[in-house]
Amino acid sequence: MIRLLLTDDQPIFRQGLASLLSLEEDLEVVGEANHGQDAIALTHRLQPDVVLMDVRMPICDGVQATQEIHARYPWIRILVLTTFDDDEYVFQSLQAGALGYLLKSTPAPEVAAAIRHLHQGYSQLGPTIAPKVFSHLDPHMGHEQTDYNQFSERELEILRLLGQGQSNREIAAALNLTEGTIKNHMTNIFCVLDVRDRTQAALWAHQYLLT
Repeated sequence: MIRLLLTDDQPIFRQGLASLLSLEEDLEVVGEANHGQDAIALTHRLQPDVVLMDVRMPICDGVQATQEIHARYPWIRILVLTTFDDDEYVFQSLQAGALGYLLKSTPAPEVAAAIRHLHQGYSQLGPTIAPKVFSHLDPHMGHEQTDYNQFSERELEILRLLGQGQSNREIAAALNLTEGTIKNHMTNIFCVLDVRDRTQAALWAHQYLLT
């Protein structure tokens, strides 16, 4: 059973989504939050598997809440579900630690499927969101132009796990290495891909190594 926390300042939407998701046999809504501060407190108390997070909310917005939750509980997956597809919101949310970004217009069955994929560690980007994200990747990072020989086998393993949304700690545990070793590999990976951060590297890995 995948335990869910829904965060949205619109009670009618939140309750409607809760009702639809509760129809799924493997999903359980364990809590509902009105804003980001609520989400942080309820995450601490309930320890859900996946948090569905709106972006624009009073008191504490979704980006702040995502950053706080991800920093404290990196194993909890965060899926942004919002009306807004502004580039700023998309990139701030992903950089804060969200593993997925969907619009509220997404049909409930697709949201449910995205939750399942997120729970398994795979990122989920809506059809209008993915082009925005990939358009910000450097042009030379195309599949045909990447020389995989520049990566060691170990670095390719790390990239695949990174593309699944795993943190440095999780990658280190999976490969029986120290976090320091993982960070050293990450530095080389960023250099080869010519990217600034793990979000861009993860998106590249998700597109080219996991498809």
